[in-house]
Amino acid sequence: MGEFDAMLGAESCIPPSINSLTARPMNKPKPLAFDPADVAESNATSYPEPYRAAAAKRFNRRLGAHAGLKNFGVNITRIVPGGQSSHRHAHSTQDEFVYVLSGETVLETNGGAQTLRPGMCAGFPADTGDAHRFLNRTDADVLLLVVGDKSANDEVSYPDIDMQGRLGADGKFSFTRKDGSSF
Repeated sequence: MGEFDAMLGAESCIPPSINSLTARPMNKPKPLAFDPADVAESNATSYPEPYRAAAAKRFNRRLGAHAGLKNFGVNITRIVPGGQSSHRHAHSTQDEFVYVLSGETVLETNGGAQTLRPGMCAGFPADTGDAHRFLNRTDADVLLLVVGDKSANDEVSYPDIDMQGRLGADGKFSFTRKDGSSF
């Protein structure tokens, strides 16, 4: 007689498979919901010098990684006054979507500059060649919600600087000069 049967008597209708579950310790599941403020903020970048310093005024909270997502990234990006999200760039296989949470930012693309305010958004389909970045020209922080997929074999072009990127099999970007030479 199982543990539940003993408690309920011989006439219990609890299947033996349920009783066997009580004999094993259960791992407490990781909570699915979390406060983004609890996720560490970092301004780490894989950009090589001399381009690394330009990323020093933007900070990411990698929410997707914190949640264990593998197919796309979700970040809250904070750009401090005078900062930029990245160098202007375009992806060959990865789509990106950006939603302005707070602050005023300038979106620069091949078509020029556009001011975005909270509640506005922009999408960047892969393989269009339309390079983009976000600038903070105000005296207050800008918060962006950034979503992008992690498609394999992505190549990133940077039209304004002598750099190109390639996503490796390890899921990390490596950078070279446009002529292919190393930094």
